[in-house]
Amino acid sequence: MAEDVAGDGRERTVTPSDSTNGPAPFDLDAASRIRREYGAWAPIYDWFARSTASVGGVRDGCVAALDLEPGDTVVDFGCGPGVNFPALRETVGPDGRVVGVDVTGPMLERARGLVERRGWENVAVVQGDATRPPVRSADGVLSTFVTSLFADPYAVVCTWCDLADHVVVTNFAPHGGRAANAALWGFAQLNARLFDVEAGDPLRQLQARTAESRRALVDCLDSVVYRDYLFGTIRLHAGYRAD
Repeated sequence: MAEDVAGDGRERTVTPSDSTNGPAPFDLDAASRIRREYGAWAPIYDWFARSTASVGGVRDGCVAALDLEPGDTVVDFGCGPGVNFPALRETVGPDGRVVGVDVTGPMLERARGLVERRGWENVAVVQGDATRPPVRSADGVLSTFVTSLFADPYAVVCTWCDLADHVVVTNFAPHGGRAANAALWGFAQLNARLFDVEAGDPLRQLQARTAESRRALVDCLDSVVYRDYLFGTIRLHAGYRAD
């Protein structure tokens, strides 16, 4: 049984489902789509992500939710150009280790460039698919705005829960007011190919994939907390395994 603590301080009891965990399915088409779409706008994304890294406190909230200690190892799935690296490295300290994993070559080139410029010897960048993690274990796993891209986020997040005791997943989700949700709808439509939105309501798809990410944490770990950011358009879920 898991306890779900909302951002407003209320507590809820959640019963895990009877679903059994299986390996996350490898989707070659999805991996190719993500490589193509993310790779095409890597320069713009790099600039945009860095210039908005502190907006709304989302990334700082993600790192805080990981509850890491100096010397820990943390894996950043879908690391992109390495926007999370500075905060993660500061948290684990010089004796800790940060591993960035991404499937997109141009993004990884920018992440490696950042590591080289900063001279970070305890930050590694690895090309790999998050559905088949190229790591065996870690103290924490972070994924920001990635699971919304997967057709089966439940299986992927369950795989991550096998790697670490602390797993933090942040997604786009329509939990805001009318104006905020309209802006999110426009963003999803603009990136329809990236999110694999072929038909129907993109907000419903984002909501469903966010819910599946949360369900995986509830089923695989012992406690789950969540918090909303940016007028309810971003939801952070953090899952923890009891000591």
